[in-house]
Amino acid sequence: MFRRKLTVLDYHNPAGFNCKDETEFRNFIVWLEDQKIRHYKIEDRGNLRNIRSSDWPKFFEKYLRDVNCPFKIQERQEAIDWLLGLAVRLEYGDNAEKYKDLVPDNRKNTDNTAKNVEPLINLDVNNPDFKAGVMALANLLQIQRHDDYLVMLKAIRILVQERLTQDAVAKANQTKEGLPVALDKHILGFDTGDAVLNEAAQILRLLHIEELRELQTKINEAIVAVQAIIADPKTDHRLGKVGR
Repeated sequence: MFRRKLTVLDYHNPAGFNCKDETEFRNFIVWLEDQKIRHYKIEDRGNLRNIRSSDWPKFFEKYLRDVNCPFKIQERQEAIDWLLGLAVRLEYGDNAEKYKDLVPDNRKNTDNTAKNVEPLINLDVNNPDFKAGVMALANLLQIQRHDDYLVMLKAIRILVQERLTQDAVAKANQTKEGLPVALDKHILGFDTGDAVLNEAAQILRLLHIEELRELQTKINEAIVAVQAIIADPKTDHRLGKVGR
């Protein structure tokens, strides 16, 4: 999962890195801060370097906050991926002259027309900024988390189109003006023994009837749509023949 970024950063064991091994994970975080990110001053890295301390998780959690990582300590893989992305960006910044003329292998043979391709097709789904942005939007819109960030992005797009467009917001803000109803003209059919409860039951019954009417209207619309398809079949007369 992290092999490519670890290789770029010259990590000593990119293929065998195991983030689930607590000792290896803590040593990796120390290496990443000491060699690549260098967010803290050298004299301020003591707590992070003390990997045998029982308070190390607290120091790591503070470190994530200090570098503005959007993920929490419980989201280990996401946090590692984000920190690796940060390290890669900082590494590039330190060696911009070295890398500025390099072209990725998968782009050397691409045609210039690729510039006109839809931008979403060229999204780097492994980019930590992309993942953090999608996660932030999903949390904001209360969308169920998914392992595939593109799936979450599609869910966000559908929600925005259906709920947050100008037309959708205007429709949601419309208030239905109902007609006044005289409850005494509607027979409840039973008596609770309490006048207030009887009135509440009448209101609930009327609301239920209104919901049934709306449901019936939608059913009728569905039937009409199906009938429109059935009543207008597309017939290819060339396939028909009369007699033998």
